[in-house]
Amino acid sequence: MTAQWISRRSVVRGTVAGAALAAVGSGAARAAVGAGARPATAAAATARPAAGDSARPPSLDTRALQAAISDLSHPPATSSQLRVVRDGQRWYGTAGVADLASGRAVRADDRLRAGSVTKAFVATVVLQLWAEGRVDLDAPVGRYLSGLLPDDFARITVTQLLNHTSGLPDHRGIPDTSTPEAALRHRFDQWAPEEWVRTVTHGPLKFPPGTKQEYRSITYVLLALIVEEVTGQRYGDAIRSRVLWPLGLARTLIPGNDPRLHGPHVHGYLRMTDGSLEDATVYNPSSTWGGGELVSTVDDLFRFQQALFSGRLLPPDAMEKLFTLPPDGVRMLDGGPARYGMGLQKATVNGVTFWGKTGEVYGYRTRVFSTRDRRTQFVLSYTPTPLSSDQHMTERVVAVLTS
Repeated sequence: MTAQWISRRSVVRGTVAGAALAAVGSGAARAAVGAGARPATAAAATARPAAGDSARPPSLDTRALQAAISDLSHPPATSSQLRVVRDGQRWYGTAGVADLASGRAVRADDRLRAGSVTKAFVATVVLQLWAEGRVDLDAPVGRYLSGLLPDDFARITVTQLLNHTSGLPDHRGIPDTSTPEAALRHRFDQWAPEEWVRTVTHGPLKFPPGTKQEYRSITYVLLALIVEEVTGQRYGDAIRSRVLWPLGLARTLIPGNDPRLHGPHVHGYLRMTDGSLEDATVYNPSSTWGGGELVSTVDDLFRFQQALFSGRLLPPDAMEKLFTLPPDGVRMLDGGPARYGMGLQKATVNGVTFWGKTGEVYGYRTRVFSTRDRRTQFVLSYTPTPLSSDQHMTERVVAVLTS
């Protein structure tokens, strides 16, 4: 009944929190979003049997799903939205507001910051290039990025970047953003990706590459640089031409240095140490370049997930890489089993195995997960106000979907 759902900001080293999933009651929960906010609103729920099934599958417990996302006190949050498909039955629900000032309800086409879900898009492009014979997954990173890393670091392979077994050291020389005030104070800092890479080149490798697993955003900065070197395009343009345009994901983009979310969007907020709320929506995403800057919508993320898991974006041999964990014997630094393939994360709850990606940046959390056979798929997005928040929202949703 436990799973590892990752919680971290992309500018600091990640931490793992495993928690038992709590059962969710079927009664509607009351949303609490702070003074001045409107009560939670629920989207109309629909449930349909899968086409061609001779027997109707168990209906989605839509009241329990609504309750799971309507508790905006655990964690404290200003909004949530969830899109689900299970055995052909579809449901979308919301709670809270997109903007505390206006009190506008959340919509599925509102833009939001998707954080490290960016990595699934980067991995998709890298695996496309491998399928085309343009990237060798067993090649050292130094083949593509000559002179960027010390010689012993340059031997890290592309595979080891993809599956978080690089052994790269921790960051040094980056701002301390451990308080909400500090996070906002540094939110307009400008970083070049090469500068960010240099913050992990001090000192020896933490472990021999390929021997352990540790989730690191910096490896996807290097992968994005490889995409640029191989294609001659900015990595965001490569994602746009290879993924966004073919799928018609018109509301998804890699923003570069643009600090704003344009058009209808969900605001993210941070609770200051004095108890006040500050709008954290606007900031320079350069510190999340390559690994966490994606701007998208719940609907677009769901369409990406469906396309990726159905094989529309990758041939079968490349698809298999997404779901391939490191060799037996490779463990996480905390001693737990490896749980990252080349772009996706594995989590098993109540005997149901999900693959997908989490995302976290200031004021936003995103969860994009599916069973491999696509019988159960969900995209959850919510806007917690603590700088670091618990995983209760995710746990409640997954408990309902696996009950």
